Amino acid sequence: MDHIIEISDLTKKYGDYPAVNHLSLNIAKGEIFGLLGPNGAGKSTTILMLMGLTEPYSGRISVCGINPVKQPIQVKKKVGYLPEDVGFYDDYSGLENLIYTARLNGLSKHEAEEKANLLMDKVGLGQEKKKKTGKYSRGMRQRLGFADVLIKDPEVIILDEPTLGIDPSGVKEFLEMIVELSKKEKMTVLLSSHHLYQIQKVCDRVGIFVKGNLLAEGDIQSLSAQLFTKENTFIEGDIDISNNIQKELLLKGLKNIENISEVRFDNNHFNIRAQKDVAAEVSRFVINSGAGLLSLNKKILGLDDIYERYFQGAEATI
Repeated sequence: MDHIIEISDLTKKYGDYPAVNHLSLNIAKGEIFGLLGPNGAGKSTTILMLMGLTEPYSGRISVCGINPVKQPIQVKKKVGYLPEDVGFYDDYSGLENLIYTARLNGLSKHEAEEKANLLMDKVGLGQEKKKKTGKYSRGMRQRLGFADVLIKDPEVIILDEPTLGIDPSGVKEFLEMIVELSKKEKMTVLLSSHHLYQIQKVCDRVGIFVKGNLLAEGDIQSLSAQLFTKENTFIEGDIDISNNIQKELLLKGLKNIENISEVRFDNNHFNIRAQKDVAAEVSRFVINSGAGLLSLNKKILGLDDIYERYFQGAEATI
């Protein structure tokens, strides 16, 4: 696989405090990768090191085959960066701000005007391009910021908490725009956020980042398996059973099913903890035992559960 971002054993300390602690991570070309963690987890510090804006304590980084510690200017030519709060000249129109950025990136006056107009339309600001940015809403400024990122045709886009302060409908539109443009332009996107829904909606893979440590990375299903190694599936149901002897035999048989960690009965209701989804095996065994299966429900732990276990405590201590 072609990795466009490679991070190996990366550490950043402030005094004795490790803001980023031995981080190793690869991001593939064309991938939308989400860095998910509470405020203060070390996400922004990682991004600053990727951009060559702060030096690591130890470890190695490569972005587009370039070492940002040794060649920060070259990395900035390849990477578009959208921080949580974008700065523009408020007395310039959106189009004028974009043309100014294009000229700074070496485009001729004609090229800059042509490309700026095209991008204003692409990010949904075609009708607002002559309005002063001082009059733009928060969502409009972030859209303009995204156009500003795209003006230099970056190979990688880094978005650091890009939806803060945007209303829910604006967030939805902004995220859809990121996905659409990423797929069309085949750009790699690193999205840093503490919002579970946003990461889950747009990202191909996710890295869970807490207190400077990458706890796990992968798609949602594999994250659940990594972080809840003992049990990540809960199954409950109701049975119609004639006597306690039959219930004891059923209990013993369920405990013998592979990957089941615990079985509990409360009258004719059962709860099962399992290391994987064994709902089919459970229902088959109950029916074959002669008991009536009245109901069966399962829950596989996902991002909400990851948040409950790993983020709330971290938020409280920051």
